[in-house]
Amino acid sequence: MNHQRILALLLSLTLALSLAACGQQDDETQDGEPEGSGVPVQVQTIALDTIATENKVSGRIVAEDQAIVMVAVNAKCTAVYVDAGDTVQAGQTLCTLDLASTLASYNAATISYNAAVKSYEDQAAIFETQIGLLEKNLEDLKALFAIGAASQLEIDQAELTLLSTKAQRDSTMAQLEAGMQSYKSNVEQLSMVLENVDSRGNVIAPASGTLVSLSAVENGYVSASSPVAVIDGADQMKIAVSVSEALVPKLSVGDAVDVTVSALGLTFVGAVRTVEKSANMQTKLYTVTVSVPNDVTGLLSGMFADVTFRTDTSADTVVIPTEAILTAGGTQYVYVVEGDTARYVTVTTGLTGNGVTEVTAGLSAGQQLVIVGQAYLSDGETVRIVTGEGT
Repeated sequence: MNHQRILALLLSLTLALSLAACGQQDDETQDGEPEGSGVPVQVQTIALDTIATENKVSGRIVAEDQAIVMVAVNAKCTAVYVDAGDTVQAGQTLCTLDLASTLASYNAATISYNAAVKSYEDQAAIFETQIGLLEKNLEDLKALFAIGAASQLEIDQAELTLLSTKAQRDSTMAQLEAGMQSYKSNVEQLSMVLENVDSRGNVIAPASGTLVSLSAVENGYVSASSPVAVIDGADQMKIAVSVSEALVPKLSVGDAVDVTVSALGLTFVGAVRTVEKSANMQTKLYTVTVSVPNDVTGLLSGMFADVTFRTDTSADTVVIPTEAILTAGGTQYVYVVEGDTARYVTVTTGLTGNGVTEVTAGLSAGQQLVIVGQAYLSDGETVRIVTGEGT
């Protein structure tokens, strides 16, 4: 019995050692395989998408309702009542200017214009009465001539007097009108100077808002060529950008644009509101105004903004990462994976966007595109997908 037990134990031990040896051999076989057979790559499934050409330009944020206060003469400032950055109300006094001579000239011009208007009206009434009497006299003479009580000579003389009076009226009224228009022009010019100034030389805010700038300094002078003050309206802002003539025909009112304000770390979608039809004479660029959504807050007039216009849109087209495309000798190509093999494919490209490119020929949806590792491939080479499908 002991002999049989010993024999059984020896057989069991031999079997265990044999199985262990087989297992070790299998492990060695597995470990002995070349790790990562094939060139490691990352792929992405090609899909149809929409792409648009991106045109990025810089602009400035300005107030929706901005009031620019000009005084079209050089004048001394005698007092200042506000500072830049203050909130002002419509009708509030900003500063006082020494405009005594200008105000006197305006008053004199106004008096002269009113006198010229009255003279014109009075003279017109006089001529109207005279011509009315002469026309009645001529009609009476014609009636008398019909019954033989007046001569043709009297009629001719009456007609001549009437024509002479009308000619005198036309000449006199033309001279009076010219004088009246001259006085009117003087009044209008001075009115422009004093558009936002009261009778005491006080410069008045034409609108409520934030006083962005104020050039007036007590005992200093304001210039006719620059604003005395600039006032931004309450809250709403807009963006003004300058674009080239090549971009203008591609823009339409209502087009969505991407806006980034780096100073605030803010990004939002605006819309094209206006596109100027004439270029700036100095820059040869066209001004485009972009509206800002009502829920966007914190913007300040004068901040810079980057505006991206999207034009030449293509929908339902093959769009791939630009970095997946290689170029050699003027030929553009990519690699796709079929099974575990890389295939060289020449492509024709179209529009380019932010890091992506349209492929108009060579690829189709559903193919596995190599997006990482393509620079190390050649046609027919074995590949190994190391990170699965890219996104």
